[in-house]
This record gives sequence, C-alpha cells and structure tokens, in this order.
Amino acid sequence: MRLSVLAAVSLLAVAAAGCTNETLDSFDKVDVDISKVSSKTSYQLSPSIVSKLASMKIDRSSPIMLRIFKEEGRLELWKADRTNRFQLVRNYKICAWSGKLGPKMKEGDRQAPEGFYPLSRANMNPNSSYFLAINTGFPNTYDRANKASGTNLMIHGACSSSGCYSMTDEQMLEIFAFARDAFDGGQKSVQLQAFPFRMTAENMARHRDNPNIEFWKMLKVGYDHFEVTKRPPEVNVCEGKYIFNQQAEKPFSPAGACPAMSTPGGLEAALASYNKTYATAYAKAMSKYAGTVWIEPSEAQRKAIVADQRKGRELAYAPTGNSLDAGKLMTEREIAEQKRKAEEAERRKVEAAERAVREAEEAKNKAAADFAADVAAAKAEKQARGVGALPVPEHNPGIAAAVEKKEKKPFWKLFSQDSEPREAEQVQPVVNENVALQGDQPVRAGETATSAGKSARNAPVEQQTEAVATLPVAGGEAGQQVVEQTQKKPFWKFWQK
Repeated sequence: MRLSVLAAVSLLAVAAAGCTNETLDSFDKVDVDISKVSSKTSYQLSPSIVSKLASMKIDRSSPIMLRIFKEEGRLELWKADRTNRFQLVRNYKICAWSGKLGPKMKEGDRQAPEGFYPLSRANMNPNSSYFLAINTGFPNTYDRANKASGTNLMIHGACSSSGCYSMTDEQMLEIFAFARDAFDGGQKSVQLQAFPFRMTAENMARHRDNPNIEFWKMLKVGYDHFEVTKRPPEVNVCEGKYIFNQQAEKPFSPAGACPAMSTPGGLEAALASYNKTYATAYAKAMSKYAGTVWIEPSEAQRKAIVADQRKGRELAYAPTGNSLDAGKLMTEREIAEQKRKAEEAERRKVEAAERAVREAEEAKNKAAADFAADVAAAKAEKQARGVGALPVPEHNPGIAAAVEKKEKKPFWKLFSQDSEPREAEQVQPVVNENVALQGDQPVRAGETATSAGKSARNAPVEQQTEAVATLPVAGGEAGQQVVEQTQKKPFWKFWQK
C-alpha cells in the first residue's frame, strides 16, 4: 500500500525536486543556555523553531528523518510537512566523528557507521555519559548479513567520538527534543541515513578510485530514491545487499537469494529521468577529474585543521573537522613525485639508522681501545715509580744486635782439653731488653741482683748454663744487656775444680 502511494506522488516529487528548502535558513546555531535547562529530557523546542515549522506547514509532532554526511561533517534533520513530504529544518555541524570515509566493519576499527538504520524510542538514552544519546542500531540487518561487528555506536553529546557521531550538548538537546516529539506524535521508526558524502555526480567521480566505491554505489540507490520522492525509502536486505522500494511476493532473506522484485511504475519513471540527468553530470565530472586522485585525510589531519577550536575548553572536547578541508586533490604526476619523495625520505631514514649503528659500534670500539691504553699507561707509570714491585727488606732499627749461631764441633772435639773456644766460636752477644745488670750478675726485670744470683747458683749445672746464656751483662747502649752463650764443658770436666 505504501509503495502504491509512493508511486502516485513520485512524479510530483520529481517536479518539486529542485525545491528542497536547503537554501532556507536551517537554524544551524542552537541558541540555548544549558545551565538554565532544568530537565534535559523534557526540554521544549524554542519559540523561534516552532514558528518556523508553522510557516513551513510542519506540525511540531510530525515524523522526522536524520541524514549524515561524513565528508562535510553535517547532520541534517528533516521533518514531514502536511503533504507527508520531508523538508530540511535543521543542518547541524557535526562536532566529532572518528576514522575515515567508509563503513564500519569490526569492533575497535574507530569507523562510524554508514548505511540505513531504523531508530525506535528504545534507541534513545537520556542517561548517557555523553549528556544525551541516540543509539544508531549498528549492526543492522545488512551489517549482520556481512559479518560486521560493533556495539554502542551513538549519536551523542560531549563532542568526543570513537566510532560515533558526536555533537555539542546544545545540539544534542535539540535533536533529542525533535525525536521525542516525533515519537510522542506516533512515529514508530525514525530513519537514519549515514553517507560518506552527498551522492552527487561530481562527488562520485572524485571518489571513483576509493576501495569502498561499490558499497557507495549501492547506498546511492537509496539516496536517489529520497532525492526523488523526499520520503524515506523502504529498506530491505537480500543477498547481503540493500534493496530500496521494491515490491516482492515473497519475503526478503538477508543472506538468501533475492525474490522476484519490481519497482512501482511512477517511481521507476521518476528515477529514469533523474538518472539521465545524473549520467550527463557524471560524464562532465569525469572529464574534470581525469588524471587526478582524491587523497582522503586521516583523522589526525582533520583534527589539525580545527585544533584552535579546543582552546579554552575541557580536554575531552575533541572536534575533528571535515574531510573537505583536510583532503587534497592531486594529479598522477604529483602523486608519483610524492611517492618518490616518500621513498627517498624512507631511504635516508634507513641510511641514517645504519650510520648511527656504525658510529655507535666505532665509538664503542674506540672507548674500549682508549680504556686498554689508559690501563697500560697507568701500569707502566707505577712500574717506573716502583709501585707494585715486590717489597725490599729494610733494616729494623729496633734490633740492636743479632745472635750468630755457633758452628757445631765435630764429635771427636767433645773430648778436647782445649776449653777455650776458637775465634770462630767466640760467643756473640744477644740482646735482651727484659734484664738489667747488677754487679757481675744479670738481673731479670722485677728481680733483685741477690735473688737473681742465688737462683743461678742453686740451679743444676745445665740450667745454670742456660740461665747464664740468657742473662744480660753490663754493656751496650740505652740500658741494653748482652748475654754470652757459654760452651758446654766435656762431661769429665764436670768434676774438675
């Protein structure tokens, strides 16, 4: 039934396609003071917006549709008028979106979704950590059929994104109010259309070399249907592809074969006229961009363009800018030259790294050689000064004299009558610092001369001899005493008087 009505009005849509209200004031600036809003979920649209809607014959609670263009960094809010055609009523500048142009394929790739997403009241999150949020519903039927994965991909506030579309809090307050009023008015599903760029002939020609071009050509069919009818297209999925405004007798299976389908006659005629105009514009654009390639900027390059927008704000506030300002259109010659310079820079980088390694090795070897030379020089210097050589014995002034050992006599001389020792056998003096002299007898330290003499006379002969050998006699310097070693008498002389 819906497609029949769509076919009936499609020709009217084509006739009016040139008047899309895009030239009207779209109230891009949100004039609201967040600090004065008592309840963000019950915030009411400003009187100026309500007045503008009335002038466009749009009721406050009529259905809405959202449309996103990454490259321009824009989020459009469309609202149905009383003829059930949608008109552009708000055109917001997206504060932040992550990644590059192209669909989201897996969790963590930082890509923001592209495609057609149905949003219900359940997708609205009034308790978001990012002020307010509307879940995009990723992955949708198409995403699941193509094994894409990811969670919690939102349109939210706070101007900070990791795979989401982030707005300012003021913008999100207003978008949330538009959606709430539409659901209160009976709308069951709000369509979100997320595109890489406006699917014009010139943009399609400019991005013709992008690896996502076939995916974008598929999205363009839905884009064209809306441009022709100004109504959100009916979306289905079969064979892993988006299908728009198709009549079929059998249900669609996302991963299964597409059933027999047909396009309503009126819509088909309107699309034929639209596509003819598009083909002419595309041929002209291809001629314009021949020999050129559009260089898609990275997220970091986009951020650099709008870095000044962060000044004076919290660190979490992270606008990313748009791709049009940061991207670049280059000729094939410029690309080849850029590639050559990049390769030359890489070669120089490698050479510099290798040179640094060589210089470090040479420095290491030189340091080792210098250290060895320093050690050798220090060793030679010590040897020259005698440092480190074996110590040479020196005279000890504390010893006054030394005792020479007496040569042993042959055993036959033990019975010799000669009681006088030969010159070679003369007694050598021995120093004993522990005795003193008293008369003709040595006195030990702590003894009197009398007691010392008595001890020596009363002792056996052998002990007397030893004692005499150890007792000092008068003489020497500084009170030193000398003890004579006495030759032992032959045993037959022990009885001689």
